[in-house]
Amino acid sequence: MVQGTVQVTHGGSSRWRRRSGEYPTLTAALAVAGDGDVLSIAPGTYRENLVLHHAVTLRGPEDGSGSVRIAPLDGVALTLRASAVVQDLYLEGQDRAAPALLVEDGSPELTDLRVSTHSAAGIEVRGPGARPLVRRCTVENPAGVGIAVLDGGGGVFEECEVVSSGQTGFSVRGGGRPRLERCRIHHSTGAGIAVTGEGSGLEALGCEVYEVRGAGVQIAARAAARLTDCSVHRTTADGVTLDTDAVLTLAGCDIHDIPENAVDLRSRSVLTLSRSSVRRFGRNGLSVWDPGTRVDADSCEIHDSTGDYPAVWVSDGATASLDSCRVHDVPDALFVLDRGSSVDVTDSDLSQVRNTAVSVSDGATAQLDDCRIREAATGAWFRDHGSGGTLSGCTIDAVQTGVIVTKGADPALERCTVTSPAEAGFYVSAGGRGTFKACRVTDSSGFGFHVLDGCRTTLTRCHTERCARGGYEFAEDGPVAEECTGDGSGQRPAPVAAAQSAPGGGFAGAQSGARTVTAARSPVAQPSQAVAASVPRPADPEPAGEAAGARASGAVLGQLDALVGLDSVKREVRALTDMIEVGRRRQRAGLKAASVRRHLVFTGSPGTGKTTVARLYGEILASLGVLERGHLVEVSRVDLVGEHIGSTAIRTQEAFERARGGVLFIDEAYALAPEDSGRDFGREAIDTLVKLMEDHRDAVVVIVAGYTAEMDRFLTVNPGVASRFSRTIAFGDYGPGELLRIVEQQAEEHEYRLGEGTAEALLRYFTELPKGPAFGNGRTARQTFESMVERHAGRVAQLSEPSTDELTLLFPADLPALSAPC
Repeated sequence: MVQGTVQVTHGGSSRWRRRSGEYPTLTAALAVAGDGDVLSIAPGTYRENLVLHHAVTLRGPEDGSGSVRIAPLDGVALTLRASAVVQDLYLEGQDRAAPALLVEDGSPELTDLRVSTHSAAGIEVRGPGARPLVRRCTVENPAGVGIAVLDGGGGVFEECEVVSSGQTGFSVRGGGRPRLERCRIHHSTGAGIAVTGEGSGLEALGCEVYEVRGAGVQIAARAAARLTDCSVHRTTADGVTLDTDAVLTLAGCDIHDIPENAVDLRSRSVLTLSRSSVRRFGRNGLSVWDPGTRVDADSCEIHDSTGDYPAVWVSDGATASLDSCRVHDVPDALFVLDRGSSVDVTDSDLSQVRNTAVSVSDGATAQLDDCRIREAATGAWFRDHGSGGTLSGCTIDAVQTGVIVTKGADPALERCTVTSPAEAGFYVSAGGRGTFKACRVTDSSGFGFHVLDGCRTTLTRCHTERCARGGYEFAEDGPVAEECTGDGSGQRPAPVAAAQSAPGGGFAGAQSGARTVTAARSPVAQPSQAVAASVPRPADPEPAGEAAGARASGAVLGQLDALVGLDSVKREVRALTDMIEVGRRRQRAGLKAASVRRHLVFTGSPGTGKTTVARLYGEILASLGVLERGHLVEVSRVDLVGEHIGSTAIRTQEAFERARGGVLFIDEAYALAPEDSGRDFGREAIDTLVKLMEDHRDAVVVIVAGYTAEMDRFLTVNPGVASRFSRTIAFGDYGPGELLRIVEQQAEEHEYRLGEGTAEALLRYFTELPKGPAFGNGRTARQTFESMVERHAGRVAQLSEPSTDELTLLFPADLPALSAPC
């Protein structure tokens, strides 16, 4: 197509100006045009760099068809610095360092443009004075960004389409704040929409982001966005991501067909969802990480997971709130873990859950009010010490087990009902606790309340009906049960001492067929050997002391030797092992064996392997026949110290009993004797422990652990404490080389490799990394590797066809920035 002519129709009223004229080039026409003039462009190809300084109208033939092409060989094809009107043009660009269309000032109207280019950006809006109105425009740019709004720019984009961008489809940064209405962004290599930087924002209404080779929507670095009635689907990475103080509101949106996380939040980001749907996702529907990160969902639906991950994942101190939501057809509904993490769920439905509807662990909490859980393997599982929360007014129906409480977890349940469980309504074991008030179990195929292992559980005004194996099954010296009733189905008669007698020798409530239990720590039915053998247990509640296995000591020592660093620790453990082994041989030879005190003190910072070595030490002693089982029972102050006089001794004895035949590992043991504590029940735990260690010296090995200085103080609080421990083993901080080796091991395990210069960069990184009191040692190395993998993913996701090397090699650029001193 050859260049045509340009007709200029002047809009001025001065008589001396011609009403119209024809010019051979656009540049010549623009030189004489002023505000209000109309430039009608004949079909043709114009290889010119146009700059509009006046509020003119620049238009191609009304029939459109792309017959007017603005296609310079380099530079910006069209620059707007005034409130001009541009319509029915076809723009091309070839400059990888410049956009095809640039808006620098004014409020131009751009209508029915097609930008097909290989430029840095198809359309770029730059500067606080740039506020275009862009209607029905199409941008195709395989070489760069589709549309970019930056440096305070804004504008409105209506019914626009961004297709096949080589990088981000729609990019906002540097304080840009555009509005999108009914736009489509698809087939980009990179994020569909990316909003980055403080002050940057975006509002989208009725938009669609799909077929993206990367994340659908990315909000990061203090940026904010609001999406209303939008759809994000068919991405190759996460559907929506928020990072570093990002703020996003999704209202009436649909996130679906995502192979990774549908929505992922980190680093103090805040997400508000209302009337939105999250469906068909491969990992988490909502993935929420880090302290300060928060999700508030109202009237939302999360369903149809295609993977094996929880629908809602909350960890590392994050929080989530769900109100009037539905979560269904998923492997797990809510999974909350780590101290400080919490979920608050109100008036919501959790149904058709293949595993656990609500799982709480590692010190997290969950609060459910007036919720309904149906068709799940487990309704709620509070897994370990520090984990808890409340369930109030909830109904749990058609599950294997209603509620499981294990390993020191301590939830409070009130007015909850479990109907038709296949096993137990409420199951407490392995040192679990829990308070149950006015809770009910009906039509259980197993027990109503099944409490094992002498768990300190309290039941008040609970009731059972039609439970096949019995309403209540308690271990001896089990829970406190007050004013609890049952219809007696499936139970053997309770001992008279265990029930409150009614006048005439019957049980209280006998006329209605109910039994009432009021005596503290008295079982409704004493377990027999036959009944205990047939007790139905959930699929995988883990007992407090699982056997460590029958590995030979050489194999366990080999595993110890394989740990990175810890040379002095390995020598100490081998010396103890040698002493014990030689003692055994001397005994077999009829000689006296030297007495070896096996209790130990581990000192050092977090993440230096103290728990791992304690577990291996127990296995070694079991392999040598010194301990019966060699299992590890890990406790802390919260597991040993009670709330009133006398309860601490009971808790400490129970922990000791769980560890019988193995190792009792007391982490942060110095917390039992806080400085300036006055009358603290932790001292009672120490006194009880010292006596038990003497009375049962051959049955349990005790290891106390904590920071070096604090543990030195701990050993002086009781005259018998220091004498009970044979030696102190110091766990030093890892050096840069050892931290590098941990990263190398992680990379090898996950099928990554360190590229050229990466090992050296890691050494420098770990050398310069601040190492304050909270430095994580091995945990820091693992977190560094995870950060490198995330940065690697963000880099490789931009590539259309990455090679195997590009998929596996980690480079120095993938290292995270150094943080403030720990």
